[in-house]
Amino acid sequence: MASELCPNKVSIRPRGPLMAEVRVPGSKSLTNRAMLMAALADGISELHGALLADDSRAMASALRALGFDVRMDADARVCRVAGRGGAIPAAEADLNVGDAGTAMRFLAAFTALGRGRYRLDGSRRMRERPIGDLIEALAGIGVRARCELGNGCPPVLVEADGLPGGRVRVEGSKSSQYVSALLMVAPYAARPMEIEVTGSFVSKPFAEMTIGLMENFGMRVEREEERLFRPIHGARYVAGTYEIEGDATAATYFWAAAAICGGSVTVSNVRRGSLQGDAAFPGVLREMGCRVEETNAGITVTRARGEHLRGVDVDLNDMPDTVQTLAAVALFAEGPTRIRNVGNLRIKETDRIAALAAELTRLGARVTEESDGLTIEPPSSGPLPARIRTYGDHRMAMAMALVGLRAPGIEIMDPGCVAKTFPEFFRELGRLGCPEGNAV
Repeated sequence: MASELCPNKVSIRPRGPLMAEVRVPGSKSLTNRAMLMAALADGISELHGALLADDSRAMASALRALGFDVRMDADARVCRVAGRGGAIPAAEADLNVGDAGTAMRFLAAFTALGRGRYRLDGSRRMRERPIGDLIEALAGIGVRARCELGNGCPPVLVEADGLPGGRVRVEGSKSSQYVSALLMVAPYAARPMEIEVTGSFVSKPFAEMTIGLMENFGMRVEREEERLFRPIHGARYVAGTYEIEGDATAATYFWAAAAICGGSVTVSNVRRGSLQGDAAFPGVLREMGCRVEETNAGITVTRARGEHLRGVDVDLNDMPDTVQTLAAVALFAEGPTRIRNVGNLRIKETDRIAALAAELTRLGARVTEESDGLTIEPPSSGPLPARIRTYGDHRMAMAMALVGLRAPGIEIMDPGCVAKTFPEFFRELGRLGCPEGNAV
């Protein structure tokens, strides 16, 4: 368990150039989407390589509370879901998803298909994360849904009588998960649905991932350019056996390790042609001076002896979950790194822009914090020894641990927060020669 692997503090031990091949856990984004699609299908689906971590368990638990048979085999890493053909068995349910943002957003739309009363709640931080744009979109087509406290955040109350359908407009500037939530349930509405994205459209590759997975489950989506989607009305997801890709965001930590330490790291279960937008992150490392090879056997990042990292100016709107990873690499680059157009990071598990600014400064970097990004000027003599706060954010813990691969004296506080998506992260990092594992 993560609590056994990750005590109150983990000290990171530097090491030299790497030569490693890694398999990462199944994609959180794909696992939670696939579970929901499997629940909508008619019959039993098996999801091989599924993520078994806090976020996916939150989704599984919620589906069980809604009357679905969901079984997770930890040894085989298989999730089995008995779909009900678009019906939601329970007429009433209280759902608590903890910190799982995908579960909260996806289930808010999913429960609109039911006939009954459903309440969705989560952790203290979840109660601060916005969902109002999705609730307004659902209300706009006749769903009785509201934010219970009237502040645009959970808890959410859905008093459902089936999803009416029709044309729905959803604001896309805060999260593409709102778009994905509507896309996945649209075929089961009472009448055809058109989904129009208004405002800016952040993290578009995640919506593309949703559409790609829908097609894998036998569902087709028509579109007009990038802002109007028409899932085929009356079509149904097909139950079956599906393989879940390795998590591309988790893979970024190991690719970044090669960039920081030198040497070569291959992630074998994230491959060329991945559905996940974050699989493009090695391209950023290429801009910084690394070499990248993408094949059907995996994606490899290499920084050879004598090759130096250089700072970059990059728009990461399409893959904001990689910002913390890039920030860790930036500490070892020559010249500043500017990260732009990621304002939605302020409404994640923590305000990731502010958290990064604080911890990078603690490490000796000069950081200019902006409303939608930050500029990092690396310390001239390398990062300073530091105890790194993680703010209960799994990505802060994993990304900042990378700094200790090359800089001595780095300790990660509250490392157990990685259980959200990657419970065995420090064990896997340890195979690269990292954690000493000393508790406070």
